Amino acid sequence: MTSRELTGLLPLAQGDSAQPFLRKANDWIWRLSFGAIGWPWLLRSLHGGSKADKRALMNALGLAPDSLPHLGSWKADTGFLRHIVMNIARLRPAVTVELGAGASTLVAAKAMALHGGGTLISFDQHAGFVEGTRNWLKDNGLSVDIRHAPLEAEVDGWPGRWYSVDRLPERIDLIIIDGPPWSIHPLVRGAADSLFRRLAPGGVILLDDAARPGERLVARRWRKRWPDIDFSLLHDGTKGTLVGVKRAVGVPPAPANDRGTPTRHAVRAAGIAALIATGWIGHAVLGEFPQPARAADTRFIDEAAASHRTGLLRQAMVSQVESTHLDSGEIARSTGLRLPILPAGWKVRDVQLYPTEGTSAVALSLTTPQGESVTLLTGRAETPAEGKPLVTKRENENIAYWEEGDQALALTGTISPSRALELAALLARKPQES
Repeated sequence: MTSRELTGLLPLAQGDSAQPFLRKANDWIWRLSFGAIGWPWLLRSLHGGSKADKRALMNALGLAPDSLPHLGSWKADTGFLRHIVMNIARLRPAVTVELGAGASTLVAAKAMALHGGGTLISFDQHAGFVEGTRNWLKDNGLSVDIRHAPLEAEVDGWPGRWYSVDRLPERIDLIIIDGPPWSIHPLVRGAADSLFRRLAPGGVILLDDAARPGERLVARRWRKRWPDIDFSLLHDGTKGTLVGVKRAVGVPPAPANDRGTPTRHAVRAAGIAALIATGWIGHAVLGEFPQPARAADTRFIDEAAASHRTGLLRQAMVSQVESTHLDSGEIARSTGLRLPILPAGWKVRDVQLYPTEGTSAVALSLTTPQGESVTLLTGRAETPAEGKPLVTKRENENIAYWEEGDQALALTGTISPSRALELAALLARKPQES
């Protein structure tokens, strides 16, 4: 089975020589306890991101739309994959090391091919999975140093079993951590810090599933063990991404968004111990309680969120050329879509025809006079509706949407709901004549 196939909630069975029933009793207690409190995160992991996000990501990378036919479960979601692409575009890494192969391997390999080449070394514990992924990459014209690494190693200070990695370069620019699965031990990915001494100044660490209880404990320990690396937890995906950036010598630490005071740490530690004992999870201990994954309200809202994220991705990629020239008349003649008049002081950063299911839309990447980055998506409406904007949310973005005759419009940005409605009201006026 390769990662282009649909998978279930649980990870693949371990195919190495370890005997699971001979593990330490303490490891079983951790697994059972975190399984009891972590089910909401596991439930959310079934949703790998919207079809619109996946299609936009594949389009930006120049891959076929069906290159990633299935995401979710134990695979990376589109939020984590976007972080991989954006950091590769920014860093242009000479060496990237990946722990846990699959969808992230395809995306990282393609992004590195677009941004300076470099070497991608990927490890996975399943020999058959490694061979299947190698063939999958070959089908997409990509070649990666992907290696079978059984979970037979132990790392001082961390529980569970770790990859038997070998032949690593002394300098690594990007570390992608998407394994082993939590079922080995909730803190098993903490052992990835055995590679951190190799991280180059300015290098980046990306940890998937970072909103889960086990990974939050791992992140807390990493912050103490590696004071020269700034860690931030980002929630712009279904599972959360922990981003670590190694500071250059003499650079002061940056404020982190998930640190808190020593007193708060003590309260959190006591709370986690209580949760493990009772099997419940509380809002104040591990942050916002995750809501179950649910279907999108409308397809157009998903397209609007995806167009905004794609615009940010394009701006980070040197292989993507932005067009700042806006010719509303040409767009109207070519697509039949009428764009609203932009308020004074708004700047156009990019104009693109955006592919949606069944038709095309127009995505404008804009900057307001206050410096806010927003995206206006205009496409065909399914049915005529009122012109008063409404607001909804997708991950970190608030989206104000409305309809004008046979057109649907949506304004998306990492702004407050009230601000989204305020900006949309400036656009929800008579559109430009064709």
